[in-house]
Amino acid sequence: MKRYAFRKSEYLPQNFYNIKADLPNLPKPPLNPRNKSPLKPQDLSPIFPNEFIVQETSTERELPIPSPLQEAFSVYRPTPLVYASGLKEYLHTPAHIFYKYEGVGPTGSHKSNTALVQAYLAAKEGVETMTTETGAGQWGSALAHAGSIFGINVRVFMVRISYRQKPGRRILMNLFGAQVEESPSPSTESGKKFYSQDPNHPGSLGMAISEAVELAVQNPNAKYSLGSVLDCVLMHQTVIGQEAQKQMKEVGAKPDMIIGCVGGGSNFSGLAFPFVGEKLRKEEEIHFIAVEPEVCPTLTNGDLRYDHGDSVGVTPLLYMHTLGMDFVPPPIHAGGLRYHGMAPLVSHLVNKGEIEPRAFPQEKIFNAAQTFLQTEGILPAPESSHAVAASIEEALKAKKENEEKVILFNLSGHGFLDISAFEKNSQNTQ
Repeated sequence: MKRYAFRKSEYLPQNFYNIKADLPNLPKPPLNPRNKSPLKPQDLSPIFPNEFIVQETSTERELPIPSPLQEAFSVYRPTPLVYASGLKEYLHTPAHIFYKYEGVGPTGSHKSNTALVQAYLAAKEGVETMTTETGAGQWGSALAHAGSIFGINVRVFMVRISYRQKPGRRILMNLFGAQVEESPSPSTESGKKFYSQDPNHPGSLGMAISEAVELAVQNPNAKYSLGSVLDCVLMHQTVIGQEAQKQMKEVGAKPDMIIGCVGGGSNFSGLAFPFVGEKLRKEEEIHFIAVEPEVCPTLTNGDLRYDHGDSVGVTPLLYMHTLGMDFVPPPIHAGGLRYHGMAPLVSHLVNKGEIEPRAFPQEKIFNAAQTFLQTEGILPAPESSHAVAASIEEALKAKKENEEKVILFNLSGHGFLDISAFEKNSQNTQ
């Protein structure tokens, strides 16, 4: 089969898809951290823009994508659906492997899909500053870019270990005009709690979230922005899966399995949820695989319970798979997957048996990334390499069983700004 790259406007979705409309039952609701009662929309107003809150609480199947966002998306969407012919030939597998390549986005990952939405909604309400956290830097870069488009200042707390491992992402954020600080920092009360114990603390996404939320709540002209986990953030990402549905149909292929990496759940959900909706409506039968790091095994070894999304306890309590708000992951290079919790909607679907979780060691994912580079010419981000590794595993299984499976995975971002991580991994394995 040939490689395909779709650049036609008719592939751009007109609406976001909200999977909550197709769920037989919804996850348990978020709780107010102060009184443990079900969270009310007004409880979120000190943190998020009002229209963002409306989207977060909506159960409508489709929410329109406003024309300014359609225009912003059209710069890089639809993203290519690519047939991995080089990888297939290398593996000698009867499986057909497709990937949706989100690395063509403005800052090299899928994160722009929700960053643009959140910056647009904030700008409509006159917000001056958006605060956020970032791990490996994909999210911070995407929001910095979106803020520059819609005229909003962006302040980013970057997990310290990633800040030092990935200077390229920090530089990119600065070039867009964002202010970037190592987390935990001495700039907030939340950060001081950990910074005072160890100024070189490696940090975590939970700690960085605490700092960003604290600043947003204290400043009436600021709002907080989150790149994953929340329902509407996952919904924004469904432009990926909706495009893939049309693209796969055009090439005459139906996926037997859909694969993505998971940290908070956004890129996996973006590709998978429109297809999960088909399965829930009894239209298709597809196997879904969510892949995480062995050292941060939220889905495969975490508890399904209420927990805070941050490390201090200021955020709402979410019913999700969690390793505990105090969990500090090892400093792996897949910084975007170093999170103690998981999106409630992903957790709910795993609990219902609709999604299979897997956990891989770092060595396996770096080997998969090198294989993909050598066969497809793209260096995947360390996070995305988890999806590559699972796709290779499934393709070899199809070879062993002589089955012509169709595999679709999300290549959620490129790794060209993570090149030092690959260099260090190579040195450590020699």
